[in-house]
Amino acid sequence: MKRRGWRLEYVAGLAVALAVVAPAAKAQDAAAQAVPTQTTLSVTQGESGSAQATATVNVIGADGLPASGVVNIDDGARQLAETTLNAEGQTSATVTLPPGEHTLRAVYLGDAKHQTSASDSNELNTGTSSGPGANFQVSVTPISPATLPMTLTAGQSGSLTVTLTPVNNATLTSPMFVTLSCSGLPSLASCSFAPENVEILSTTPASCTAGSPASACPPTSLMVIETQGQGTAGTPAPPADRHGSPAGAALLLPGVLGLGGLAWGARRRRWLQRLALMGMVALVTTLGTTACNPFYYYYNHGPPVTPATPAGTYTVTVTAQTSNGVTAIINSTTLVLTVK
Repeated sequence: MKRRGWRLEYVAGLAVALAVVAPAAKAQDAAAQAVPTQTTLSVTQGESGSAQATATVNVIGADGLPASGVVNIDDGARQLAETTLNAEGQTSATVTLPPGEHTLRAVYLGDAKHQTSASDSNELNTGTSSGPGANFQVSVTPISPATLPMTLTAGQSGSLTVTLTPVNNATLTSPMFVTLSCSGLPSLASCSFAPENVEILSTTPASCTAGSPASACPPTSLMVIETQGQGTAGTPAPPADRHGSPAGAALLLPGVLGLGGLAWGARRRRWLQRLALMGMVALVTTLGTTACNPFYYYYNHGPPVTPATPAGTYTVTVTAQTSNGVTAIINSTTLVLTVK
């Protein structure tokens, strides 16, 4: 009997081990079956080594078919933009680069059918720090969820840190105020910033370690993305205090005046006058007890169901803009948001 119990425990332990190992092995098999990919990056600069550059990415699978999914565009260890591939496996993004040397690279994050890959590095120079006036770079760092691309279920919210890194800010004669905004969100979703207006100083902030450059502790703002969840049907309101409304009066008044005029014109014909009066009473009763009453649907069915933010994958652009009254500086970065 003791030997039989030992066997049962051994079989149960083996079953548990297989239950743990099987999903991991299955995931490894799926990754091994994914198609290898090749990522290429080309960068086009503006005139005279402008700080603005356009990065174009192309991702092709080993089977010759375009890949799908998300691509990050990095400058060294810093992420400049995040975007999604189109049906042809291509995408592009405009990035802002401070004066100096840069090493740009595109990193494809892969998907269920394609393996990750990275492009060769693109070396470029955007001039010296003594060239253009003060500028800044925009970047985002996820807080919750802690990774990008950001994935939210409808009704959830996500947060990020928006960082404005000063470039050549010593040339400023007064503080630079930068306004933040976002675009590309789906319907029934919104974004907010705290603060919405960020100040860049001409000197290193006092919060920095003495002797540090301004870029060592750049100003930041908290960005919150909110989505809307599916509402539930409301319960009918209690049948009390059912007052009329201007809309109901607008529907009722023409009919009442028309029947009243008919009765006035027929005052010499008593039978027609009585018929008009009965019709007017019937109209008022019908409007007050059927769906023609503006409050009918609310009192009988409750408030309407609130729709949810539509599911899908969206490229959200975070824009930072400032102006000195003569020229405007507009820089931006992008991130990918998936709503489930």
